Amino acid sequence: MMKLLSRTFACFFLFATLSVTVQAQGDIQSPSEFLGYELGSQWTPHHKVMDYFWHVAETSSMVEAKEYGESYEGRQLMLAFVSNTENMNQLEEIRTNNLKRTGLLDGEPSADTTAIVWLSYNVHGNETSSSEAAMKTIYELVHPENAETKSWLQNTVVIMDPMLNPDGRERYVNWFQQTVGEEFNAQVEAREHHEPWPNGRTNHYYFDLNRDWAWLTQKESRQRVEEYQEWMPHVHVDFHEQGYDSPYYFAPAAKPFHNAITDWQSDFQYAIGKNNAKYFDENSWLYFTREVFDLFYPSYGDTYPTFNGAIGMTYEQAGHSMAGLGVIQAEGDTLTLDDRLTHHFTTGLSTIEISSQNADRLVSEFSDYYRTARSNPQGEYKTFVIKADNNPDKLQALFDLLDEHQIDYGKATRERTMGGYNYRTGGTERIRVTEDDYLVSVHQPKGVMARILFEPRPELTDSVTYDITAWEQHYAYGIEGYALKQQLEVNETSFSKEDIDNAFDDKPYAYLARWEGLADVQLLTDLLKNDIKVRFASEEFKIDDRMYGRGTLIITRADNKKMGERFDNLVQKLASKNNQQIYGAETGFVQSGPDFGSSSVRYLKKPRVALLAGEGTSLNRVGEVWHYFDRQINYPITLLDTGYFDEVDLDNYDVLILPSAFDGDVLDDERFQEVREWIASGGKLIAVKDANNMLVDKDGFGLKWKEDKADSTAKASDDKLDRYGDQQREYISGSNSGSVYEISMDTSHPLAFGYEDSYFSLKLDADAYSYLDNGWNVGVAKEDAHMSGFVGYKAEEELENTLTFGVQNMGQGSVVYMVDNPLFRAFWYNGKLLFGNAVFMVGQ
Repeated sequence: MMKLLSRTFACFFLFATLSVTVQAQGDIQSPSEFLGYELGSQWTPHHKVMDYFWHVAETSSMVEAKEYGESYEGRQLMLAFVSNTENMNQLEEIRTNNLKRTGLLDGEPSADTTAIVWLSYNVHGNETSSSEAAMKTIYELVHPENAETKSWLQNTVVIMDPMLNPDGRERYVNWFQQTVGEEFNAQVEAREHHEPWPNGRTNHYYFDLNRDWAWLTQKESRQRVEEYQEWMPHVHVDFHEQGYDSPYYFAPAAKPFHNAITDWQSDFQYAIGKNNAKYFDENSWLYFTREVFDLFYPSYGDTYPTFNGAIGMTYEQAGHSMAGLGVIQAEGDTLTLDDRLTHHFTTGLSTIEISSQNADRLVSEFSDYYRTARSNPQGEYKTFVIKADNNPDKLQALFDLLDEHQIDYGKATRERTMGGYNYRTGGTERIRVTEDDYLVSVHQPKGVMARILFEPRPELTDSVTYDITAWEQHYAYGIEGYALKQQLEVNETSFSKEDIDNAFDDKPYAYLARWEGLADVQLLTDLLKNDIKVRFASEEFKIDDRMYGRGTLIITRADNKKMGERFDNLVQKLASKNNQQIYGAETGFVQSGPDFGSSSVRYLKKPRVALLAGEGTSLNRVGEVWHYFDRQINYPITLLDTGYFDEVDLDNYDVLILPSAFDGDVLDDERFQEVREWIASGGKLIAVKDANNMLVDKDGFGLKWKEDKADSTAKASDDKLDRYGDQQREYISGSNSGSVYEISMDTSHPLAFGYEDSYFSLKLDADAYSYLDNGWNVGVAKEDAHMSGFVGYKAEEELENTLTFGVQNMGQGSVVYMVDNPLFRAFWYNGKLLFGNAVFMVGQ
């Protein structure tokens, strides 16, 4: 048992005089009373956690609860708001007053200095102790006999999200309950400590929700961030777990800090850390700070709040799925679930305490943060230009994201020429801004977040970082634009795509649909699912004085004559549903380029697609492909488990997608031979990122590592005297954790249809492959291809003149090598057409 915390957490006074009037407080049950078992003795399923929070809300005037959405699997997402009765009676006023401080809501804020603290639990489903801690925390906040917590709530509103990822948590909890015996086994070798694939860390689609705060690709993230922006808290804590032998981690965070983080945000992390340390010291609990967990990548549960003005922090408890209900640690002690939840409970209350003690300063600094953002924003660039002539579907997708983050944008007030950073060339040059161009100014409430998303080269104070280091949105969306050091005036306006008109008076010879982005892939899949036969152009052509690029979809009446009168109505209806303009051609005889009956206009066979999944494959990478098919392009895909893959008849499929795999034995030699034979008979294999490693030097596959010249020359004798303490930095010099590269594309190849000569790719490692000797080097990284983000100097040299995307013909079939993953975390919008090309265009 923990030693009682003398000053704060055990100051209970029976019949204490409270500052609030509590309704039916005698009816509030402790978690153990409500659940019927001692908290920490077993896992509490999602529905019971929700039930307990609703119970507290229904029996205490200090709590309100709100259902704010549901997970993909239909589980409830909820928030609880906790404060004293006076604050609860004016909760809406506190909320709107805080939004007025930010400038996101019009009006002058009052002098109210109520601090808002948001606690987020269980974003990773198999880091389960925090939801248990959440129940203990809310109970102690409202318990009638805990006078100390009541004093904090006089000037503080606490918002609690008890379970951000219920689908992942239930996946883990259900598995554990089916695995454990009557008593848990603390030996780490026991089965209950080895969670199988898929583990519970991720959501339904195997996405890491703690990487999705900024990108909002997942349902749970979109619903949560919408609620978050209704409050804009001053402090946010994201509760996690790490390896079961690790001491507890709390703020202050490790470097690198993004240089948009203010001195105050950094300083108050220290204050919170010192307060946490006080209680950990009293109980002789081990902890560490300022290591591992940095504040740079903007899509975490600590950085996203930080870039929105809060004190954003991650707290990491030892545990994770390997801890089970109890596990023997390296030093021989047994770490129990009760230990884990108690530690999280302690830091949660400690954070509320120190926030309450500094409520005036928190509110003051928060107000200054947004005042500075509006009137004197920091950073080199003040205006980001998005050219008006970009693809409208890409613009719509980008502006939808900005709208979700409440980032303002508009049009230029006048035409002008000036110096600016050109994202495409990577240099400063004379550029022209027209009145039709869109501008994002950092002089706005969400100016810091705008800066984070659009600055060309985020500055790293330390190269040892936890995640990717580049994410700039011009590159992610494949759009043209500039970064300007001057502030330009902006006429705020919303974006709307031009109206489409897909009503035709006559019945054309063929319908034409351009091939330029994800929306066009979505139209294609709708056509195929409705058994409409489609052709595509492998060469540019001109008809009716319009030019059409490679990949253009050609839907002829002749191919679909069996559809009869349904044909025109269905094609027009599906194009309108996908908000895509189609064009009618009265003849197949074009002005230039191949006629519609040419062999250069190819019939597109509806592919049957399979995805390898299961033990040995990367959970996240499988999920990205699954989500792409199931939620983005809505096209059938069959997931094949590695456990029975050897028994699958591959002739039932036309496309097999091999995701990143950490186990090189996912395919044994015999199955490799069968896959080769299937390819040779007409199948298509798409290897994504690390899956390519398995194909290197395999019989029949042309993929090879680039020769490492550094390794071919022996080190000089002095160079062998490496310093032990420099090993991490030596490793970093040869690594690339995530940076943007300009990839030179062969746009004549079907894999590159719809793209220009350059594609900006998020390169996630330093894997360097040689150009294909017998194949098509469709996308390659040449010299000086690095555009943004950190890459070690050795890695940068190694990645010069290497393959990024390639296609090898093998008999009647083909292999698509996707060294970079265009579907990474589903936020690299411009890569989604590339994957569509791999599935639908290549090999047809």
